[in-house]
Parts: sequence; structure tokens; C-alpha cells
Amino acid sequence: MKSLKDKRVLITGAGSGLGRACALEFAARGARVAASDNRLEAAEQTARTVAQRGPAGIALTLDVTSEDDFAAAVAAMQRAWGGVDVLVNNAGVATAGTVADSPIKQWQWVLDINLLGCVRGARAAIPAMQAQKSGHIVNIASFAGIANPPAVASYNAAKAAVISLSETLRFELYPDIGVSVACPSFFKTDLLETSRSGQLSEAEQASSPQVVRIMDRLMAKASVTAEDVARDVVDSVQSGRFLVMSHPDARSRTRLKRLSPELYFRFAQKATAAFLRK
Repeated sequence: MKSLKDKRVLITGAGSGLGRACALEFAARGARVAASDNRLEAAEQTARTVAQRGPAGIALTLDVTSEDDFAAAVAAMQRAWGGVDVLVNNAGVATAGTVADSPIKQWQWVLDINLLGCVRGARAAIPAMQAQKSGHIVNIASFAGIANPPAVASYNAAKAAVISLSETLRFELYPDIGVSVACPSFFKTDLLETSRSGQLSEAEQASSPQVVRIMDRLMAKASVTAEDVARDVVDSVQSGRFLVMSHPDARSRTRLKRLSPELYFRFAQKATAAFLRK
């Protein structure tokens, strides 16, 4: 997809953070953007900014746990622009806690949003893309799905599953529909705040405060921004690149894990020991 001029892009979780950054980057390159979020006001704010930077922007209410919402969003794009060219499955939540401490309700919650949200999005967009014999799906995973640090167990598993899902889709949809998966490490975002505001008090009570504090500090110190990740995501759509890793240290650690899993474990165990301190 060399040019994004007038391409039709649907982004979930576009009301803030990386989703909003992606919306603005697509718009800056000439795409028409449907900014969706479960908070309509936030989606509308993004859509207004998109309309100032690109050819068109619309706001849609979309809860990624609802197949009906995804179907309605694709139908709205069909009515407005005649189809969908790019889907960015961005919406997600963060969780903390060990396998032993995290309640099943937390696992169900994060998997329903972070993994099944991507599945629902793909299932809604694929028929339209197959009919036009073109399209691109981007799933936002995380370096956590590769590194698997301790005390963020359910989040790690959900993001690892998103990477697996993306690889599967890449095989199944080749060659007409491209697939990318983004695996950013820490960058400044409101992910933790939006997760804390979710209706999962039991899981939040089980989360380790120490882990949350460490994650907050790492996000605050991060040199990579949401805008940096968004540029790499949009570049992947234009170039057809599958794996998107914006953080140089994440790329080097991924190579180390592939080459020497035991050496990686010893290195990572030392680096993450603080996550397990109460």
C-alpha cells in the first residue's frame, strides 16, 4: 500500500494515546480516518483534529467486546466511504499481578479486550477487504508478549496471543490482505489510567502496587513517544512490514532471546527481580 491518499482507516481506541497518535499520522499522510472509541466524546475530539489534518474524519462509538459494534462500524464506513482499507486494532487495557495472585475474572477481562477485541475486529473487516481484494490489518501487541516479565501475567499472555493471532492471519490472508503486529515497549501513555478506571475492582485489588509503580516510572522515563510508534505503525502499512518494534533495546533483547533463551532468562530475571518484591 504505497500511497495512503484517501485510504479508509478504522482505528479502535482512537480517543487517546497511541490510537489518537495513529489517527493523526494516517490523516497527515492523506488517509480518511474513522476514529472509534467506547467514549464517543473522546472519539469526536480525535475526529475533529483528524479533519483539520487530513481529507476526512468521522467518530464512531465502538466497544471492542461487542461484535455488533464492529459490524456497525464497518457498515458506517461502507455508507460513508464505500469500504475499509486499513483496520488498526489498538484498543487495550493493562493488568498487573502474578499467575497465583491474579483472579480468573482479570484473565477473562484482559483477554476479552486485548485478544478477542482483535479477533472481532478482524472478523468484521476481513469480508469487506476480501471483496475488494486489498486491505491491511494492524494489531497492537506489546514487547511484554515477547519478554514475558513477571507479575504482569495476564497482560503478557494476552499480548503474546495477539502476536500469534497476527502470524496466523498473515498466513491466512496472504497475498491480498497485509498484516502487521506492533510490539512497543514502554512509552508515555494513559494506558494504566484507563485500565484503572475499568470496572474490574477485584482484579485491580489483586494487582501488585509495586509493579504499577515500576511501570509508571518506566513510562515516565521512556524516550520513545506514542508519535514515534504511530509513525512506525503507519510505515508498516505502506511498506508491508509485519513486525513493528520501535524500541532499539526491545529489538536487541528479542534477538538475544531467540539466540540464547537461557542467557536471556538470566539477564531478564536479574532485571525484573524488583517486580516480585512486595
